[in-house]
Amino acid sequence: MILMQTKALFIDAYRELNAKKLFWITMALNLVAVIIFASLGITQKGVTFWHWQFESMFFNTGLISQELFYKLQFTSWGAGFWLSWVTTILALVSTAGIIPDLISGGTIEPVLSKPIGRIRLFLTKYLTGLLFVALQILVFSFGCFVVLGIRGGAWEFGLFLALPIVLAFFSFLFSFCALVGLVTRSTIASLLLTMLFWSMIFVVNLGDSIMLQQREGWKLQLQDRQGVIEPQIRFAETRLEQWRDEGRPIPGEGDEPLPEDASDVLEVVNPTLRQSRERVEEAEEAVETWTTWSARVFALKTILPKTQETIALLERNLISDEELSRLMGTGNDDFSADEDMPAMADPRATKAVAEAMRERSILWILGTSFLFEGVLLALCCWIFARRDF
Repeated sequence: MILMQTKALFIDAYRELNAKKLFWITMALNLVAVIIFASLGITQKGVTFWHWQFESMFFNTGLISQELFYKLQFTSWGAGFWLSWVTTILALVSTAGIIPDLISGGTIEPVLSKPIGRIRLFLTKYLTGLLFVALQILVFSFGCFVVLGIRGGAWEFGLFLALPIVLAFFSFLFSFCALVGLVTRSTIASLLLTMLFWSMIFVVNLGDSIMLQQREGWKLQLQDRQGVIEPQIRFAETRLEQWRDEGRPIPGEGDEPLPEDASDVLEVVNPTLRQSRERVEEAEEAVETWTTWSARVFALKTILPKTQETIALLERNLISDEELSRLMGTGNDDFSADEDMPAMADPRATKAVAEAMRERSILWILGTSFLFEGVLLALCCWIFARRDF
């Protein structure tokens, strides 16, 4: 009996979404995106789009395989832009009214008069919204799977990981949308506040990236500056021995005073050593500062859903560390930053940040995000069960 009631509620809610034109518009747009995905290709000279050829020294079959090319397209603009931005926005527009429409006058009373638990009713409506997104993701992923198999020569079932990953990403936002819709009973308010919440998460993610870029950049500059000091010290020690052999007066020894601006005799013998040590101290302070701020932003992100990291899980599974390293280039290992170069502009820092992001545990990414969603859903169920409609 319970299963039959739940099934009836589920089918009814799905029919409401299915009746909306936006559902089919979004489905058609996903098919267009698949066609664009299929129109891209890679040759020995570069990238192709339909019959047009674009020569590239970075993207050609001499550097990356067709399989890796299509997987990269899927994770970059396919999941990274299309599914996590365009499809998500259209899905929020379509599903933001599910809860407000349910509790509006004249709609909720007939439903509550039936022997149906309120919590089950709310969760059924919530899952219907997730079904809307799941269908869109499945259509796009299946289309890309076929394209990769035919044009890339690899039937990569890992592409279907986009379904649970992107669906989890959407559910974090939809739980907030459902709570606002339940409290305000307004579709517009729930949609706008969810967009505002999403924007706040985006700003926090941007801040996290900046802090990491600064931290890793200054760490690299610290290493470079420490590497400069060692030969300068050896040079100063050699010159100091020469002075002693020549019988020259040594600052700080005997009656010779040590200059106030020098910490030891080596800085007097080699004046550039003093400046290098000051630069090392500057880098050490910067590393400490940006490490502190990075930790603070990380703590803030811990209590929020991890939208950026959740989508990045797809890249982790489809593109190996070796492939990512090859894509980002390995020629930066011997790079030495210019003195006037900003720390975050160091190309090695970009690679270090990417590695730091990939090292973040799945438990932290998904565990804390689902905890956030669970708290919001529990609050929704409590409000929905106790409110008089």
